[in-house]
Amino acid sequence: MSRIGRLPIALPKGVTCTYSEANHKVSVKGPKGELHQVLKPNFGVKVENDTVHVTRPSDDKPDRAMHGLYRALIANMVAGVNKGYRQELELIGVGYKATAQSNVLELSLGYSHSVFLAVPSELKLQAVQEKGANPMIILEGIDKQLIGQVAAKIKSLRKVEPYKGKGIRYVGEYVRRKAGKAAAK
Repeated sequence: MSRIGRLPIALPKGVTCTYSEANHKVSVKGPKGELHQVLKPNFGVKVENDTVHVTRPSDDKPDRAMHGLYRALIANMVAGVNKGYRQELELIGVGYKATAQSNVLELSLGYSHSVFLAVPSELKLQAVQEKGANPMIILEGIDKQLIGQVAAKIKSLRKVEPYKGKGIRYVGEYVRRKAGKAAAK
């Protein structure tokens, strides 16, 4: 049995989980919002005594893999509607800037033009510029998968290069640096 899949998911106070067998949909509702996930038809979800258990139809390899995945997705949904998720990115480079107006992010990344990126309305977007510090982009929301996807898209606009370390990176991310060319004697 899947080690991850068989673990129960504890529901905190104020969070409810329901499973509809008709359309195989798990709904998790909490103080920050509501999320939904559709499961494969043979998988089951039992909600008992403030815990959620995911059951699988067989011990076939695909079912074992999906068992752990569905349990992790539901656990992420429970954590998201209870506390929410936050992702911080920093821009490192001379002249790199970020501004946010409603849900449109404008980035100046050393290209000849500014890059505009529309962020989904489910996420809260902030661009912070403090004196003497690198500009930061802060994403907040309840959907872990959506935050990760948008953060990866922002990061892909200017990948961190290994020589000077310029680019967009997660706060606290380690970037392995390379030595430049050795000077000729």
